Amino acid sequence: MTGTAVVALGGNAITAEGEAGTYEQQRANADAMARSICELLDDGWRVVIVHGNGPQVGNLAIQQDRGRDTVPQMPLFALGAMTQGQLGSLIAIALHQAGGGRHHVVGMLSHVIVDPDDPAFNRPTKPIGPFFSREEATRLAASNGWEIVEDSGRGYRRVVPSPRPRGLVEIEALRSLLDAGHVVVADGGGGIPVTCQAGIWTGVDAVIDKDYAAAELAGQIDADVLVLVTGVDSVMVDFGTDAQRRLGRVDVAEAERHLAVGQFPEGSMGPKMRAATRFLRQGGRLAVVTTAALAAATLRAQGDDDTSVGTRIVPTLDLEDVTA
Repeated sequence: MTGTAVVALGGNAITAEGEAGTYEQQRANADAMARSICELLDDGWRVVIVHGNGPQVGNLAIQQDRGRDTVPQMPLFALGAMTQGQLGSLIAIALHQAGGGRHHVVGMLSHVIVDPDDPAFNRPTKPIGPFFSREEATRLAASNGWEIVEDSGRGYRRVVPSPRPRGLVEIEALRSLLDAGHVVVADGGGGIPVTCQAGIWTGVDAVIDKDYAAAELAGQIDADVLVLVTGVDSVMVDFGTDAQRRLGRVDVAEAERHLAVGQFPEGSMGPKMRAATRFLRQGGRLAVVTTAALAAATLRAQGDDDTSVGTRIVPTLDLEDVTA
């Protein structure tokens, strides 16, 4: 099977845990991911890339705060636009190099529609920026008015509103670019969140989850597959227990059952599995959750449980192998 694939890359994959996030580190990480994406392109897939920006937009917010006595601070949605350009440039340059110039890559400025009445604005949940100790997080919360939470046992981070994406403003331009044979980098950082008021797009302070944005975009362009890149080879259930096991090829109903009983925490695998099931319920053919290195092999896999590849989620196991 080939067709159109939407690939969601995490901002944490570009600034890896434990790294300072220098340009050189981000460039090296982008180069590694680009080689994996070129493998998909060489297999014949049309590709749209969506990327996160959690570490980068949080770091930029800190720079803005510390320079506020010298230059004006920009709103959070504007910082999202800045990191969209920065990371889109990194990914485009990396893809050009990895592909030897044989792929035409376009980074597209992307605005994503959100509902101003989304309850997420009253309950910040999206972690951004670096990890802090409890003492430093408490000090920053008091001095800056930030919401701070403990994040997956790794430390404390700032959280901001993360409303549900409702559509891409530039969707027709994206379709045209894709049809013309371009690899498109879009919805960077989940997209610049906007609402429409009196016919005018207005930015709102939030960071959209890139997995949900990728699923929404995939549905809008009738993509065949959604590839959710993460730091582990495959999805696990009963993680950390004696009963721990990997998920190979499962249907959407089984994935939803695992979600319903809390197998996938919101701070880790939850958004990916919700995005995958949402995409399949909208008519998608296949969702994949795995590392960048295994993405192409997972799309090529046949059979029910090839343990050398990642997790594949299909609409129903009653059908013949939908990847054939």
